[in-house]
Amino acid sequence: MADVSTRWLSVPVEHDGVEDRIAVEDPLEIRVHGRPLSVTMRTPGHDEELAVGFLLGEGLILPGSTLSVGLTDDLAANVVEVRAELTRDPGERRFYTTSSCGVCARGALDEVEVHAPRLPPGPTVSRELLAALPDRLDQPGFALTGGLHATGRFTAEGALVCAREDVGRHNAMDKVVGRALLDGEIPLHDSLLCVSGRLSFELVQKAAVAGAPVLVGVGAPSSLAVSLARDRGMTLGGFARRGRLNVYSGEERLS
Repeated sequence: MADVSTRWLSVPVEHDGVEDRIAVEDPLEIRVHGRPLSVTMRTPGHDEELAVGFLLGEGLILPGSTLSVGLTDDLAANVVEVRAELTRDPGERRFYTTSSCGVCARGALDEVEVHAPRLPPGPTVSRELLAALPDRLDQPGFALTGGLHATGRFTAEGALVCAREDVGRHNAMDKVVGRALLDGEIPLHDSLLCVSGRLSFELVQKAAVAGAPVLVGVGAPSSLAVSLARDRGMTLGGFARRGRLNVYSGEERLS
C-alpha cells in the first residue's frame, strides 16, 4: 500500500477571484553531525527520508549504516540533522540543489561518480506491466496542483510499495530510496522504480546506487541517462503511457 501524505503538498492561492492550489517549495538544510552539508529546494514532508536518500545517492553513506535522523528545533522545520559515519570527508564542499536538477551544484561531469556495482539480473517482467506502472502511481498532489513530480517503488508483480511527490524529481526519488534505506530494504534488487517525468542522468544514478534493476519514466531519457543505464546493466524504459513503452537498455529482463 502506498504511503502518501498531502498535508504539506499545496497551499491555497487566489488569482482572478478564483482560489487555486499550488505546490509548496521550501528550502531544506541537511546537516551531518551538526555540520551543514546541503541545501535543497523541496516540498516539505518526509524530510528524514530525503536526507538519508540524498546521502546514499552521493555515496556518503552505505546500506546498513547506523543512522540517527530527525528534524531540529528550527521553528520552520527546515533543518534535518543526520548522525552517521560517512564514507569520506566532503571537506568544505557544499551541495546546493534546486528543485529542477539533482547535479546542478557539481562543477564538472567528471565529479559525478556512481557508487554502485553493476546490477544483478533481477526480476523478469513483461513490457505490458512496465507500461502500466504510471497508471498505478499515486499522485494526489499533482491532481491538486499540476506542479509535483512523483516516484513510486513497486514489487516485481507491479504492486505499489511506496510513493512520494515533490517539486523536485530527484527529491521524490531520494524520499522513496530513503524510506527503503530506513526500513533496511536496500539494495532494491527485487523492485521496480517509476517516475512521473523524464529520465535524467541523476535519476538513473540514484536508482543504480539503490540497486534498482528497472527504472521506468513517463517522459524521455537523456543520452547520458541511457549510457549510464547500459553501463550499470539497468533496464530503462521511457514514454510509458497508454500501454506502450520504449526500452533503451536491459531488454534481457523483458519476458
